[in-house]
Amino acid sequence: MAMMPDETGRRAFRLLAIGAIIGLGAYWAGSRYGQHEPASVSAVPAAAPAAASEVALDPTETENVRIYKQASPSVANILTKTVEYDFFFNPVPVEGAGSGFLIDTDGHVLTNNHVVQGAQTIEVAFGDHAKYKAKFIGADTLNDIALLKIDLNGHKLAALPLGDSRGLLVGQRVLAIGNPFGFQSTLTTGVVSSLGRTVQTGENTFIDEAIQTDASINRGNSGGPLLNSHGEVIGINSAIYAPTGTTAGIGFAIPINTAKRVAEDLIKQGRVRRATIGAEGRTLWPDLAGALNLPVQQGVLVERVVPGGPAAQAGVRGGNRSVQAGLRDLRIGGDVITAINGEPVNSQSDLNLLLNRARPGDTISLTVIRDGKKMNVPVKLGEG
Repeated sequence: MAMMPDETGRRAFRLLAIGAIIGLGAYWAGSRYGQHEPASVSAVPAAAPAAASEVALDPTETENVRIYKQASPSVANILTKTVEYDFFFNPVPVEGAGSGFLIDTDGHVLTNNHVVQGAQTIEVAFGDHAKYKAKFIGADTLNDIALLKIDLNGHKLAALPLGDSRGLLVGQRVLAIGNPFGFQSTLTTGVVSSLGRTVQTGENTFIDEAIQTDASINRGNSGGPLLNSHGEVIGINSAIYAPTGTTAGIGFAIPINTAKRVAEDLIKQGRVRRATIGAEGRTLWPDLAGALNLPVQQGVLVERVVPGGPAAQAGVRGGNRSVQAGLRDLRIGGDVITAINGEPVNSQSDLNLLLNRARPGDTISLTVIRDGKKMNVPVKLGEG
């Protein structure tokens, strides 16, 4: 016998009501007795450890402890705040953190540019837990270096001594300090693993003559100091290569000599003084070299020189006619740069790296191919 519509509706309603009661009961039981996620996650300052006996430490450990105690009060936690927008254009506050260190008694702090890039507010905290509003002075985006300034308000903080990164040796002991949480600095130790490499850290950024170390550089420690066994800063901890996906892989640091030059420019000039030859070029490739009947297959083809610029004054020649190479418009007929001061230039990146090591006003020897012949042209660099 067929059920009446009213009876069918009542039965469906009863089933829905029973399902709702069961669901609410399960939710109540889970919320009361189930595992809870924390409302927020943050590091908690650990209780002060018991003082270790100096007798129990070997000479290396004693030296590590001494350097850490001396340097850590000047290593900063850098907290940045910015605003991003979600899919519906609603403002979303975003916080970031990194490390830095005090370099003078005027309150200048060095860090990585990627730590503070785009920040709307920057706050700096040191080992004494005092917090300071920081002013962004400037940055060298190519070398990933930024300079901040704080008002110490009469607080006495010792600046870290800056060493010399030129005389480093592979195997030399190093210490990496960071302040990722703001209440206590962290220390890792290792050795210099390699020197003189160029590490590409972004599309247009690199670490030139990078210091490679096996001292772990964990996330949040970027911008902190890399110290030698005398407690002198020899680099700025910057990049991590972690093939396993962890944060403790191969670390790289920016040489402190590069950072000192950048800081000096920003403090005295308010900008980074960058050397330029005053020319635009394009990386040469074998097919183009063959089509142009050039005696070299690598280098930088000079397409244009800036009128009155260093290259123009030195007689460097740009292209004199235009051609189409696939979808690219090229100016050909100009010089091909193959070396600077005897250092090979195989690409535009090589040219940029070698100019990054020079200063405006320096005179370099530019090796070029012109009309099939090699020649050296002295060029006094300008400021870009």
